[in-house]
Amino acid sequence: MRPRVVIVCPATSASNNGNWRTARRWQRLLQGSATVRIVQHWPDAQTGHDDVLLALHARKSAPSIAAWHAQQGSRGLGVALTGTDIYPDITLDAVAMASLEMAASLVVLQEQALLAVPAVHQGKARVIFQSCPARQPLAKTARHLRVLMVGHLREEKNPAMLWRAVRAIAPDTGVLIDHIGDALDPALACEAEATARDCPHYRWLQGLSHRATLQRIQRAHLLVHTSRSEGGAIVITEAIRSGTPVLASQIDGNVGMLGTDYGGLVEPDDDQTLAARLLQCRREQQAGAPGLLQRWQAQCQQRSALFEPAAEQIALRDWVSALWR
Repeated sequence: MRPRVVIVCPATSASNNGNWRTARRWQRLLQGSATVRIVQHWPDAQTGHDDVLLALHARKSAPSIAAWHAQQGSRGLGVALTGTDIYPDITLDAVAMASLEMAASLVVLQEQALLAVPAVHQGKARVIFQSCPARQPLAKTARHLRVLMVGHLREEKNPAMLWRAVRAIAPDTGVLIDHIGDALDPALACEAEATARDCPHYRWLQGLSHRATLQRIQRAHLLVHTSRSEGGAIVITEAIRSGTPVLASQIDGNVGMLGTDYGGLVEPDDDQTLAARLLQCRREQQAGAPGLLQRWQAQCQQRSALFEPAAEQIALRDWVSALWR
């Protein structure tokens, strides 16, 4: 017999955000060991004899979590803490905290997030890293430094830090910066357009397909990730598995993915250091000498095995098995 698993995801395929992609990936990884469907809300029209409910986001999926608990208690109830769950809902929001109480088991997506789980619940929390297949790095030009940022335009992603760094870099330095992300905030979209208009070395490409985004990650010399808050960004996984090093803000969500000793970290909102690091990478590239990019890439390679699909599949199946029992 295989358990019947329902994944509650507050997002839809149209949103193309991290929660939706996690739900779809989990559905694929559980195939063969469980019967799995994805819903926005539980119970749904297909509710029958479900064995396990995996809820993405303690606050946004709270009605489904409460409905399951009312019928089944904690049995089979797993909650994955994503995004604003960790920073800061699970310590401030009563609805999110109630979801933690009801869950039999909790999952976080990076190592530092375990430290953010309230002490009373840490014994039922585990880490499951998000995975993606390894991708062959594409040819990288030596004519310029190709920098990429991937993230929808919203405050949590802190795109303004990137834009200030862009304006501190002269257009003729050979640092070219592309930015992928939908305009979720009209005011931020105006800032992106203004930066692109004033700075010819910056392009806002708006939203692209996942496939096109992965190809640009493979071509980039460096992925920049400036978030103020992250539960565990899949784009960092995708960069590491593509052989592309990362320059990220020093927040728990990024440190938990990259490691506490990772060299490519800058303080949140420190656009001056961000610009200085990009210019240093460009100078080292022009000199043909090993430098920051090579050191960061080596460190990323050391972490790559954590994000193997087989590793996530084993961890995910173990979680479902424990909930089913």
